[in-house]
Amino acid sequence: MSTRKDDRRYLDYFRVRLLRMERRQKQVLAALADWIIAVVAVSAAAWATSAAENASDVAIAAMLMATVVVPIHYVLGLYRSVVRFIGVDLLLAAFRAALVAGLVLSLLLVAASAMTDPVRLSVVFAALQLIGVCGVRYTARLFLNRRAVAKRERVVIYGSGAAGVRLASSLSAGDHYLPVAFVDDNTQLWGKVVGGLEVFSPSEIGPLVNKRTITTVLLALPSVSRRRKRRILNSLGDLQVHVQTVPEMADIVSGKARVDDVRDVEVEDLLGRDAVPPNASLMSACIADRVVMVTGAGGSIGSELCRQILTLRPKSLLLVDVSEAALYQIHRQLADLAVASASRVEIVPLIGNVHHRERIQQIMTTFAVQTVYHAAAYKHVPLVEHNLLEGVHNNVFGTLHTAEAAIEAGVETFVLVSTDKAVSPTNVMGATKRCAELVLQALYQRGTNTRFCMVRFGNVLASSGSVVPLFREQIRNGGPVTVTHPEIIRYFMTIPEAAQLVIQAGSMATGGDVFVLDMGKPVKILDLARRMVHLMGLTVQDESNPDGDIEIRFTGLRPAEKLYEELLIGTDVSGTEHQRILRANEEYLEPDELNPLLSQLWDASMGLDAEEARRVLLKVVSGYKPTGPVVDLASQKRLAESGGEPAKIADLAAYRDLSHPERSGS
Repeated sequence: MSTRKDDRRYLDYFRVRLLRMERRQKQVLAALADWIIAVVAVSAAAWATSAAENASDVAIAAMLMATVVVPIHYVLGLYRSVVRFIGVDLLLAAFRAALVAGLVLSLLLVAASAMTDPVRLSVVFAALQLIGVCGVRYTARLFLNRRAVAKRERVVIYGSGAAGVRLASSLSAGDHYLPVAFVDDNTQLWGKVVGGLEVFSPSEIGPLVNKRTITTVLLALPSVSRRRKRRILNSLGDLQVHVQTVPEMADIVSGKARVDDVRDVEVEDLLGRDAVPPNASLMSACIADRVVMVTGAGGSIGSELCRQILTLRPKSLLLVDVSEAALYQIHRQLADLAVASASRVEIVPLIGNVHHRERIQQIMTTFAVQTVYHAAAYKHVPLVEHNLLEGVHNNVFGTLHTAEAAIEAGVETFVLVSTDKAVSPTNVMGATKRCAELVLQALYQRGTNTRFCMVRFGNVLASSGSVVPLFREQIRNGGPVTVTHPEIIRYFMTIPEAAQLVIQAGSMATGGDVFVLDMGKPVKILDLARRMVHLMGLTVQDESNPDGDIEIRFTGLRPAEKLYEELLIGTDVSGTEHQRILRANEEYLEPDELNPLLSQLWDASMGLDAEEARRVLLKVVSGYKPTGPVVDLASQKRLAESGGEPAKIADLAAYRDLSHPERSGS
């Protein structure tokens, strides 16, 4: 006696055999099924209408129509459809086929005078044929798509709109996910069935997850604002489910992504900050039909600046970077974008070091550069801290040489990409960036036709050294997630938004301006780490939950790292034409006061004297408060070998620890 388990095993075996059949064999099976349906439909129609005088007439009509139906279905494309993926298109095709078959049967019966009521019989036949063809195919679809249900992840789809229904249909036909319900904010849909799935209230999602063993929640909300998406994510934060989302509607419409391209929730969604649409006039003022140059073009901000500048139709776009690999990568990307958009912008990749003033001036003069976005800088706090002299040379004198070259070449607008770490800095990176700001302000005060300005903002998401991709990688590797301090907070902004605001701020410059971007509310890094763990369907391992999945380990603040960052020096700030761009009025050094200090800093840099370089930085940058000794590795290594004081020697073991990937996020 066979058991239910045996029956299921036989069905699974039969299902696999059907799926592995060749396409032609499957079409033959479908034609055979249609032949049988036609025989049954004619016989049933004759019986229902009592139109046949004898059984032989019914048999002849049935065999004749069975022979005719298959060619009709072939011509109308019913055998081209893949049964596992059929939808409403089947109804339309089957309806047309049934009408044609009914008409053919009516004509044949009238011509042969074989039935007493051929028209009525033909109508009933067409209806039965439509029901049979659709019924068999939809049943086959359900049968074939129910394979390996036990092995598929059971998911709830948040959002029962068009995107949600398409997502459910696509996933049902796949091997990985099994949609079991919808959740929607629309109260009128609660309790209804959409696309074969019941719609529940968001308040019921917790019991639903537990009752139906849900492992994943998919957000099918491609058009909602980021702020609304953040509220939804916060409501899901305590559930032990993996939360993923579908691409945004713009990407779906443009063909960059499909609705079933589910992905992990991006940190932009977690932060919930909606970007303000750019002001078209500000975006194009310094770019349209102009020669534009971007230094550090291969970096995180520089490359995004290049992508956005390209869409604004400059006359030429010069890409300057010291890294050959980074320059090649961004040039290739921009060339592909230009081809795709039929852009005729001249894109010129140029290997160049901002230390090399003559090279930079040659580029600016040769190409008659009108606008410069200076994004070339060393920005990684621990690395710059342990390579102090190179940080000074690149961030301070690289900016000075590029700015002086811009003046000599007659550049109209020069925009420095700065950082919030320039405010009350505790590290070399922040101090050198503040010094670079002072350099540009002094050059403008000296008198020049070049409009210098600085744009200051905080952390950008997914940039090199960003904490977000580090956390995601650590979670996927099973932890631990490393956070430097439980109270550390940071401002965050997406790279595209930051680049847009930099471009727009540059258009408002009058000379010597310091622009500060509104970064929104600061984010506690510990909270961000916890939310990322929860939204990947895992739990945090701590004292209250020792059996959790992912440990959050505190590693201690790194040398010169601050608990929080500031964007303003003082409180004198005013608004601008853009609601997220502020103009800061801050103290600066006059050229006569700054120049001697720059000479001292240059001598220290050229003399490889890290101690003296930091002493000069302390004189230049008001508010610079280093938290430890000088830790320029090469200088301290040399000092140690020459018998220098041990108290002044950097802790190389600490540096090796700081270089570890787990400690690289800020």
